Amino acid sequence: MSNCDGKTLAPMSISNDLYNDLVYYFKYASSAYTMPCLRPNGNHLVIEISNPLTDIQCFVARDDHRKEVVVAIRGSASVTDIVMDAQIALVPFISPGVKLPSGARVHSGFLLSWDSVAMQIVTIVGRELARYPNHSVVTTGHSLGGSLAILGAVTLQQNFETTSIRTYSYGAPRVGNKIFADYVNATFGDKAHRVVHGNDGVPTMIPTQFGYHHHGVEYWQYTHPPSEETTAKCNSEGEDLTCSASIPSQGVNLAHMRYFGILATTPFCF
Repeated sequence: MSNCDGKTLAPMSISNDLYNDLVYYFKYASSAYTMPCLRPNGNHLVIEISNPLTDIQCFVARDDHRKEVVVAIRGSASVTDIVMDAQIALVPFISPGVKLPSGARVHSGFLLSWDSVAMQIVTIVGRELARYPNHSVVTTGHSLGGSLAILGAVTLQQNFETTSIRTYSYGAPRVGNKIFADYVNATFGDKAHRVVHGNDGVPTMIPTQFGYHHHGVEYWQYTHPPSEETTAKCNSEGEDLTCSASIPSQGVNLAHMRYFGILATTPFCF
């Protein structure tokens, strides 16, 4: 890794426990491509949710060992999804129960996709938290699903203010502008995990010149083999030019479709 002055920097590797968590929640994200997924990551399937107009598919699962309610959202898998991906105008974040700082803007296609399932997810998660008040909430997704996972985390945090909420995205594009990114960073801090594999071009496909800004914290698996020693924790501000943003976008490529040696559509449903 090197900084913008060309000086080599020692990457800040992560702990084994954190690395294992990044892999674990990727398995939920990967499983969201398979419906039905009867036992996501070996846990209890609460409900599967889909919207035929936006073609968004997701599930809510419950892990009573970790005491978590997990929302996993599928990435792009159809022409409809690609059309949503292309709607890059920045718009106010209008969603059930959400009130963000003035000037916060998000990707209009991602917001439309999220809002098509948001009320159902808020209702189901609320029901689960009423039954299991000591459970936390996790949102996760790959690619488009990762972008919706952060919108989901913001929505759920505002609807359930006393609940601990974490979010994990893998290969997700930029979601909103800097005001939105700053809000996410201030609200979630290290509870927002944004994972990038090598030269995956999707996270940088929407350029900052369009007004977009990544939220932190990025975890960049910058070389192989995948391990905690080859995964760097990047600057928490979001746009760390020594991490994946240092590589010009190559769009959807092989690195986008495989994380931690796992094909992004692999089901973990038993």
